[in-house]
Amino acid sequence: MERKPARPALPELLAPAGNLEKLKVAVHYGADAVYLGDKTFSLRQKAGNFSLQEMEAARDFLRPRGVKLYVTVNIFAHNHDFCGFDDYLRQLDSLGADALIVADPGIFRRIRRLLPHMPIHLSTQANVTNLDAVRFWLELGARRLNLARELSFAEIQAIRAGVAGELEVFVHGALCISYSGRCMLSNYLTGRDANRGECAQPCRYRYALIEEKRPGQYFPVEEDKRGSYIFNAKDLCLLPRLPLLVATGVDALKVEGRMKSVYYAGGTTRVYRAALDYLAALPTEAWTEPETIVMPAEFMAEIWRVGTRGASENFFTGHPGPKEMLYDATRAIQEYEPVALVREAGHAPLIEARNRLSVGDDIEYLPPGLATVPARVTALLDADGESLPVLSPGQTARLRTQPPLSETMQYGLFRRRVAA
Repeated sequence: MERKPARPALPELLAPAGNLEKLKVAVHYGADAVYLGDKTFSLRQKAGNFSLQEMEAARDFLRPRGVKLYVTVNIFAHNHDFCGFDDYLRQLDSLGADALIVADPGIFRRIRRLLPHMPIHLSTQANVTNLDAVRFWLELGARRLNLARELSFAEIQAIRAGVAGELEVFVHGALCISYSGRCMLSNYLTGRDANRGECAQPCRYRYALIEEKRPGQYFPVEEDKRGSYIFNAKDLCLLPRLPLLVATGVDALKVEGRMKSVYYAGGTTRVYRAALDYLAALPTEAWTEPETIVMPAEFMAEIWRVGTRGASENFFTGHPGPKEMLYDATRAIQEYEPVALVREAGHAPLIEARNRLSVGDDIEYLPPGLATVPARVTALLDADGESLPVLSPGQTARLRTQPPLSETMQYGLFRRRVAA
């Protein structure tokens, strides 16, 4: 009897939530789960982050929408970090977190002893690179493992074939030049410990060469008058590889970016949600040979409009080389920029400006999916109905456009093309 192809289950789409606003926008654009942290035990202490009260607000927003809440407790702890830690864990338990994201074995052990019922997701910082390491952590009680970013697709396949536990893979976002993000450069240059959430991102700095007997004379590392960004890795982007990852059976796809903008949080989630929905709509027969499934070009075109340092597949098919670095600038030239966030939906939505916005500007509204709605700003009205010629960042106004907008939604984004 001929065996019929099986339709793979869609993985969870896990989005970054640097603050409550970014969380809401990511959920609006289709996140299945979000991850966030506080200012003490999270590896992104310079993100907006959450107080316990804000985590409760996040939970209350997520629960009715069926979106899961994961809390990062992923610093590499020293002895003094455990002062008050048990109370914090109990608060997270009372909060109803769906899982805690952990890297440090000591923190892992403490959670298992104090909250044996709490699901633990192992962070990429734990450097899980082989099948035996995966088995080790699963046997200790980990529910899910975020595999190291240094793995090839063949290695991910082999691990998936060898275990039944949940596997998570980073598919998009910033890459660190050090092994799985365990970097000391920030410590040496700024005194801020990357492994305790305080990374100053010196890999994004511009560098030049100086000879000790010629102080003040700078020699470019490359022939570029702006200097050289010699540690500046391009961003990870596995969007074209989603068919392979879905077919392999990974359980979650993770987007990096808690320190990035609300436009990034919403924009990347929007594209990856649309991509997964596209794959879900394919006929079952397409999954007979998933390696032949090609993502339509508009998906990558849209991800470029979100903003990036360029795109790298990192270790997916081989070891990265110089072409995976962005040497001449801190980021790629952006063709689009965010201009507003919808605070109240409607035909004349209440918007909050994120860049200077003027009457007469051509803008685009971004509904869920890949389609965009172009329009021209015809009026900006304040709370008294008075016309405003310009909105500055942070100001709010009622927006009128031509053609009129009919389906704006709360937490939706507007953008525009950057003038040449």
